[in-house]
Amino acid sequence: MAWVAWERHRAGVSSLSRVSAVPPTDGISLALAGERAKNISALQYDLSLSIPDRKDYPIRGRASIAFQLADPSPPLLLDFAQPADRVSSLTAGGRPVPVESSHGHLVIPPTFLRRGDNEIAIEFVAGDLPFNRNDDYLYSLFVPARASQAFPCFDQPDLKAPLTLTLDIPSGWEAVANGFERDRHVTGGRTTVRFAATQPLPTYLFGFAAGKFTIERAERNGRPFRLYHRETDAAKVARNRDAVFDLHEQALEWLEEYTGRKYPFEKLDFVLIPSFQFSGMEHAGAIFYNSASTFLDETATQEQVLSRASLIAHETSHMWFGDLVTMKWFDDVWMKEVFANFMAAKIVNPSFPDIDHDLRFLLQHYPTSYDIDRTAGANAIRQPLENLNAAGSLYGNIIYDKAPIVMRQLEEMVGPEGLRDGLREYLNKFAFHNATWNDLIGILDARTNEDLAAWSHAWVEEPGRPTITTEAKRDASALSSLALSQSDPRGRTLLWNQRLQLAMGFPNGTRITPVHMNGARVQIPIPPAMPSPLYILPNGEGVGYGLFRLDEASKTYFLEHLPDVGHAVTRATAWITLWDDMLEGGTPPKTLVELALRSLPLEKEEQNTQRILNYLGQAYWIFISDADRAAFAPRVEAVLRAGLQQSEARSLKAAYFNAFRRMAITRDGVAYLERIWRKQVTIPGLPLAEPDYIAMAQELAVRSLPNTAAILSEQLAHIENPDRRARFAFISPALSREDAVRDQFFGSLSDVGNRRHEPWVVDALGYLNHPLRAPRAERYIQPSLDLLAEVNRTGDIFFPMRWMGAVLGGHSSPAAARTVVDFLERQKDYPPRLRQIVQQSSDTLLRASTIKK
Repeated sequence: MAWVAWERHRAGVSSLSRVSAVPPTDGISLALAGERAKNISALQYDLSLSIPDRKDYPIRGRASIAFQLADPSPPLLLDFAQPADRVSSLTAGGRPVPVESSHGHLVIPPTFLRRGDNEIAIEFVAGDLPFNRNDDYLYSLFVPARASQAFPCFDQPDLKAPLTLTLDIPSGWEAVANGFERDRHVTGGRTTVRFAATQPLPTYLFGFAAGKFTIERAERNGRPFRLYHRETDAAKVARNRDAVFDLHEQALEWLEEYTGRKYPFEKLDFVLIPSFQFSGMEHAGAIFYNSASTFLDETATQEQVLSRASLIAHETSHMWFGDLVTMKWFDDVWMKEVFANFMAAKIVNPSFPDIDHDLRFLLQHYPTSYDIDRTAGANAIRQPLENLNAAGSLYGNIIYDKAPIVMRQLEEMVGPEGLRDGLREYLNKFAFHNATWNDLIGILDARTNEDLAAWSHAWVEEPGRPTITTEAKRDASALSSLALSQSDPRGRTLLWNQRLQLAMGFPNGTRITPVHMNGARVQIPIPPAMPSPLYILPNGEGVGYGLFRLDEASKTYFLEHLPDVGHAVTRATAWITLWDDMLEGGTPPKTLVELALRSLPLEKEEQNTQRILNYLGQAYWIFISDADRAAFAPRVEAVLRAGLQQSEARSLKAAYFNAFRRMAITRDGVAYLERIWRKQVTIPGLPLAEPDYIAMAQELAVRSLPNTAAILSEQLAHIENPDRRARFAFISPALSREDAVRDQFFGSLSDVGNRRHEPWVVDALGYLNHPLRAPRAERYIQPSLDLLAEVNRTGDIFFPMRWMGAVLGGHSSPAAARTVVDFLERQKDYPPRLRQIVQQSSDTLLRASTIKK
């Protein structure tokens, strides 16, 4: 029955002028969200859930939803994306309501509604997907719009509401949620835990976990903290717990000072979850973290230590940016992420005074942002969104990595104090409410003479990056003219207003020239009779953003003398620029392998060592031929083993060991790795933990040794932690030497139930499609592409991109590239955001297949 006809029939409406409700469609449309936001106010939830002691038993719940209506005449759509028979009782104002479900919404007829106060009560069977159930624990994950798959609600970010939660759980389980625990009662093998009402929150920020967790408690500056975890290694817990508490307190103190607002919620707990889908999730008052990212092993690299600090600062920043003030619609989801990342850098820097933080910002954000912005599927930072069922596809490297780069430019335009004061005004004005990017731009525009609207259009509203070309007239002795020109590789004639620090190298030092790149071409002033520099690097200080084209003399110098360049940021920027040049068909991959092997023994900055190792690994596995890889392998392994033995810092040893473990392919190299795995050989100064031995066993297995099955079996028997054991057992079939076993495992992934542990699936797909097995694994590409739409529908926000990245990441052949190209050519009506995911994930494959030819 059509919506208008249904409304007339159900509510007796005879005039179309009174029909204002939006017809129900799958998901939550922008139109529906807008109408409800105007009509609904004073919203409150009271939710009770009963968690069985077996994960295959249903979760039953009751929800009481109170709200005020401005206009009760149209039918009200309540989001609950479950079949109608999962609702056992539905009342409005105490009166039974017939259960009418349409496109994932419960339809409440106008005859059961009234102007002003309303209350709807529902008894239901909850959906399982957002509850991430395991044998002895579970946790909710409702971002971006999955709360309505679990319980009835208004699942949109601008209907913020307090929520009171009651959990009925098996005795012996712990429970944690957004609010304080008010009380608990134990009866007949069950425990009832009641939590206090939250501050007003959007549904995606509601969260709880329950199960067999151990609780660590601490107090910092009078502030109590609780940490929930499942780690069985007591030494690892003891080694990490204080750092986790300290980092949170440091972040809170910094944010309170910077924002001028106290921590906005009543308490702060942390839940460390094995194989969590994300690095972290900012549930107000109860942050969830990936356990492996937070409880580090003794072999943690410098980057892992810094990443943990940044992660904690990032999620803590969300308590203000995202939780206190929430975007009105998910087209501005990037706002909360960019502020969390931007603030994280400011918070972390003072705690690590020995780290070159300009270098870290460059290496943390630029390469991963370029990985997307150079592709045909590049997306803008701010993207239009018509329905929340596509919100998950908005997330990615552009939001997390390009946006902080852009925000740093905004701070330079407005000034550090101007940005801080503007953000304070923004937080005060919209506290516990919603805001848009334009709301913030309006506040900041008064603090600068720059045209922020035009600047925002190029950097925030449009995808891609400029191509910036060095135009140098010089001979062997003198530089007579120097200019930079920018162009739009997408043909839009777009100009990116930005500031650069051009570096010119001379035998006696480096000259830095500030450049305001605010036009299509900028002439660089140079003194008369200026000597010809050794190199000209337009982005010498690593601040500018784009594809930088070097003049030939500079490129030749870097390829021959890059280890001799004195400044670490300049070396890193040159590496990024040369890598871009290789991807564009310039520098041959073998030349970069040679440069990496010469550079590693001479590089003194650990962050640069990590980046060089990363580039070496990509070139080694993807961009050079199998024959060239075999020829390079003895030298590669020798350099990595020398770095492992000679490095004094434990974190640097770990970086070299991780690289060796991933790249060893010679008989001697693999045998050495197996001896380490069998504990017949130790590495002085590098203690290894259970995750290290698991990783070694998996790398040995993917090399298809004759004793692969025995290695996997032995490793499984040695794993003490039950969560790591379950993960290893799941992945092991993907590591089998037997083609039939791997094929059967891949086939099992068509069942959504076998994709529930998304990080496990991504790991397994990476091994199935490892470069050593790529020719045989090409058969998995087409069915993986065919499954992408379903993966997007059933998976969490990062899973579609990670799915395709794991499938395509080990391939580089023309046949594999042709499979992707043919798929996209056939799919004329393919959803645009899924097309972008395929284009982004396949960019390296397409470039490598061309370069190899």
